[in-house]
Amino acid sequence: MMIVDRQALTSVPRNSRMVLLVDSSRAQRRTLAVQLIRAGYHVIEAATSEEAMAICLERRPDIVISDWIIPGQSGLDFCRQFRNMQSDKYGYFILLTSRNDKKDIAEGLRAGADEFLTKPVSGAELLARLSASERILRMEQSLRNANAQLKQTLDQLRETQAAIDRDMREAQRLQQGLVRESHGRFGTFDLSLLMRPAGHIGGDLVGFFPINARRVGLFALDVSGHGIASALLSARLAALLSGATDHNIALRITELGLYDARPPLEILHELNALMINELRTDSYFTMVYADLDFLSGDVRLVQAGHPYPVLQRASGQIERIGRGGLPVGVFANAEYEEVFLTLEAGDRLFISSDGLTETENPRGETLGEEGLQAILRTNATLRGDALLESICWSAAHYAQGRRNDDVSAVLIERRSESEDAWD
Repeated sequence: MMIVDRQALTSVPRNSRMVLLVDSSRAQRRTLAVQLIRAGYHVIEAATSEEAMAICLERRPDIVISDWIIPGQSGLDFCRQFRNMQSDKYGYFILLTSRNDKKDIAEGLRAGADEFLTKPVSGAELLARLSASERILRMEQSLRNANAQLKQTLDQLRETQAAIDRDMREAQRLQQGLVRESHGRFGTFDLSLLMRPAGHIGGDLVGFFPINARRVGLFALDVSGHGIASALLSARLAALLSGATDHNIALRITELGLYDARPPLEILHELNALMINELRTDSYFTMVYADLDFLSGDVRLVQAGHPYPVLQRASGQIERIGRGGLPVGVFANAEYEEVFLTLEAGDRLFISSDGLTETENPRGETLGEEGLQAILRTNATLRGDALLESICWSAAHYAQGRRNDDVSAVLIERRSESEDAWD
């Protein structure tokens, strides 16, 4: 092995391509090497395949020009080895041959050769083929750099996504914590809550809070959109509707210093004004707010664009409750109407978000109110969590496991005398 024309090599530009010449003929190598050095290439020579492979492993030449017949093994075998050793850098391989049979050319291409030169090699043809190799190598390097940059970007994105996933899981735990109690028992009434976000976090919110010794406030709301913005607004609303504190927008203190609740209409108007005048967000939300007297069973209820609550009587009869109404935060002068009803022993009131009624099957058909009512009839004997879980399972079965929206629900049940006696 030797480097040809050391004096000429010192004048070769530092970033020039490295060419490995493999030929058993020293004279043939010298002739080609002189032309290559004059053209601006670094040149290394090898007389055998063993020398050539050692150079390839150590120096990683950009271009290999090899005779078809070399000591040790054929140029084809050397070409195959050269291709097998390449993983992170492409080398251009030119076979020198006196053969011109199409089968030989096809065999050379299958071995991994990029180009063929017929011996004796003319200088002009050699430089022309090397010019073509330059275009291929520049393109390969450009693609390699782009792939490296893409890999780096993907690695950064994976790290960022992992951090986001951690934050979202923590946000999910925090959002689930907004529902401080998922069950409540007031007099003869049982309250059960359900929240199932479609992603890590969602814009649905349900809850209840005691008003005084005989009344409890209940709410179910659904913020428009999905994701972080919806979850942040639902968290703000949770703070406004949480517990018997001065911060609860639904409560007020009487002249006697006792807590009482504002009428449902007043609460909706207050929330609407807050959305329009203070929060000034593009989001809005639908809502059902109910004031339950758990001694008499009387309910005062306001519906603001939320799906109609479903009342299932002890007899199995089902009624749709509510007046529809406008969402909260859309129109400054939105008007709402109260609905009054009484829950008797064995009755239950089911309030859910549209993520349930708008569940779609693979044909694009929604579950709808009729589907929900059918599920309630089928599960008439179930209560509390068992009923909510069965409803969710039925909806998931209808959609064949797909869920595109958050699902939330409030279940209000009045126990019968026999159930009270059993308890």
